[in-house]
Amino acid sequence: MYNQLIRNDFMTQSEGEKKKVILTCAQPTGKLTLGNYLGAVRNWSNMLENHECYFGIVDLHAITTPAHPATLRQNVYDCVAQYVACGLDPEKSHQFAQSHVIGHTELAWVLTCLTPIGELQRMTQFKDKAAKLGFKTAETEDGEVKFSHEGARPQASINAGLLCYPVLMAADILLYNADLVPVGEDQRQHMELCRDLAQRFNHQFSDTFTIPDAFVPKTGAKIMSLTEPTKKMSKSDENERATLYVLDEPDQIKKKIASAVTDSEAVIRSTPEKPGVSNLLTIHSALSGQTVEELEESYAGKGYGALKEDLTEIISSSLQPVREKYHELIKDKAYLKSVLAQGAAAAQKRAYRVLGKVYRKVGFPDRERT
Repeated sequence: MYNQLIRNDFMTQSEGEKKKVILTCAQPTGKLTLGNYLGAVRNWSNMLENHECYFGIVDLHAITTPAHPATLRQNVYDCVAQYVACGLDPEKSHQFAQSHVIGHTELAWVLTCLTPIGELQRMTQFKDKAAKLGFKTAETEDGEVKFSHEGARPQASINAGLLCYPVLMAADILLYNADLVPVGEDQRQHMELCRDLAQRFNHQFSDTFTIPDAFVPKTGAKIMSLTEPTKKMSKSDENERATLYVLDEPDQIKKKIASAVTDSEAVIRSTPEKPGVSNLLTIHSALSGQTVEELEESYAGKGYGALKEDLTEIISSSLQPVREKYHELIKDKAYLKSVLAQGAAAAQKRAYRVLGKVYRKVGFPDRERT
């Protein structure tokens, strides 16, 4: 999941000032985690009044790994329904599927032609995903990356889409001339490639792209795994009790919090030496509005059972409106399709501006749009 704060060319009607635009992209990978909600989505909903907000569901990225067509299609609708249920009002924002907007893949192809293959092979996430398939990688003295099939899973292969994924991500950003890109630590290397490609294109064809800057937002809670609290909560975790989802029912929440890792020291305080307890306090603080310090004081002399019991109730009650709204929306496919159509129309207008400049710069003939 990555966000882009991009420049806007229109003015607010009330103040006559430029209104900044937020563009956020995320893969349609099913249910949102509590980490997604508290770390990002809830904050996005607070931006709707003062920003022009675009939320891209990057379904093209999703097919870099095997995806069942019906599941992928449904995941897009699930994503829209969850976004709206979490407070992203489609009357105040634009939600669109990446595959519905002309420009992402076209710009990615232009940028791919400026990208040495060695840069892509050295991307950490690419090597990590290759390793998960069983491939072994080694970098030679001259920087070339070699792959060994020894030990790889039967019939495993690395597709070109997985290799070129960072270029498409760069195109997602540059297509809207982003100024600032809030990204997680695991996306910083991709962000550097994006900046390099923008500079490379500008140098070869004259200034076209804004050189975006990356930053890690200070707002939003960082929620960790319930079973391994030193790593981030993730929907890809194989342990079903490691991750809380915004659509979890109360009994599921109760079981997961009850089994959440703590430690043998029955003292409720947040320190690096107590990652499990610190994580539970972070979740409590993010939902209750109390500071961690206030929570430490209120739970002084109490055991982990009391903290977990209260936290279960807070999570369940906080997410109840989201669950109810989602179940209402997911039944109305026509409405969800209309949300995507309206969002794509708005995003397309912005994308055409930059894509037209790129096409002229590289020498493509003018094309009349019908």
